[in-house]
Amino acid sequence: MKVLVIGSGGREHALVWKLRQSPRVSRVYCAPGNGGISREAECVPADQKSVESIVAIAQQLQPDVTIVGPELPLQLGVVDEFTRRGWPIFGPTKAAVQLESSKSFAKLFMQRHRIPTAHYAICNSMGEVKQALSRFGTPVVVKADGLAAGKGVVLCKNKDEAAAAAGEMLSGKMVGEAGTRVVIEECLKGDELSFLVLSDGERVAPLAAAQDHKRVGDGDTGPNTGGMGAYSFPGLLDEQMTHWLLQHVARPVIEGMKAEGMEYKGILYCGLMMTARGPMVLEFNCRFGDPETQPILMRLESDLLEAIEASIEGRVSDGDFRWSQDASVCVVMSSGGYPGTIEVGKKITGTEEADKIEGVRVFHAGTSTRDGAYYTAGGRVLGVTARAETLDAAVSRAYEAVGKIQFDGAHYRKDIAARALTK
Repeated sequence: MKVLVIGSGGREHALVWKLRQSPRVSRVYCAPGNGGISREAECVPADQKSVESIVAIAQQLQPDVTIVGPELPLQLGVVDEFTRRGWPIFGPTKAAVQLESSKSFAKLFMQRHRIPTAHYAICNSMGEVKQALSRFGTPVVVKADGLAAGKGVVLCKNKDEAAAAAGEMLSGKMVGEAGTRVVIEECLKGDELSFLVLSDGERVAPLAAAQDHKRVGDGDTGPNTGGMGAYSFPGLLDEQMTHWLLQHVARPVIEGMKAEGMEYKGILYCGLMMTARGPMVLEFNCRFGDPETQPILMRLESDLLEAIEASIEGRVSDGDFRWSQDASVCVVMSSGGYPGTIEVGKKITGTEEADKIEGVRVFHAGTSTRDGAYYTAGGRVLGVTARAETLDAAVSRAYEAVGKIQFDGAHYRKDIAARALTK
């Protein structure tokens, strides 16, 4: 089979890597891909902001199945267009993607279907923001309504900060059009958890759970990012809690979407806060997470392609995934200045040495190639991922590999999975 993966980040590199392990896959294309992906798949130039560009590539390559990595092509309706043409594609429709593309839609949907989430207010103006803030304590969270690449969430210590953040969003200065509406939300306390399920529109099958690290600095300090690292291990989520999350979060979403005429197929990512009041939904993503995909796929022992086909063809079952009992850890190496202003074009060395360490895989995110060498080409550059029998051993392997890699301005957190190890 020929498989086309849409995207250019670390998540897409992990997908390409895992798909190539399927005995049924003969060829993998990636549009547009990146420097590291080009070593494992045929990269094809593409404009991810254009459904027409992606359609033209599919017409040329004629893949047997297409897998969409990032959120933007989904929001633009690439699944709808492929489905209209009768081309197999993995992911939800434009209507279903509102769960991710609009925070206000997601909050109202959860309220309608009694899915646990934080108290909130939807605001379209500064007048509404000030009125809403009078009903919240502090700290308080301000979220841009639309897609903001993981950077549209601001945790504010006081109401002056919250008003300033909301003003920056509503003016378009912070995240552009994504902030033309904002959601004010109570600040929940607890451990974050990424709970992903595969859906065919009716049935769901859980993936291995993971925990992300959103803040740029050690100790969860600094601004939010797309994710600075993640880990996964068998004890992260027990069977009883998995069942609860399926019954009270995942299945109500899938059933609710179908009841409202927006059948949901693909990956549903439930970003949760495990609070003293119980699990609460922070956000939904309508695709594999990044960087959670990297450690999750490192633990996957079954055929990813077969699970994807089950979603497309309407035959998802509990047996779609088999997981290793090992732990896995991903440490993101980013460009200096990320998530703010960055410089690209810095030469990267040491990735080959890092890949030689047992259980390690270096997934490329923002890289390009020139004259046989890798160069930085984005904010998040690499996802150095390791698997081992214990979480402690996986962390050690990941940081040993990070130590082999160098580029000017490289930044990474030194405490990925530290909280879990302390517990």
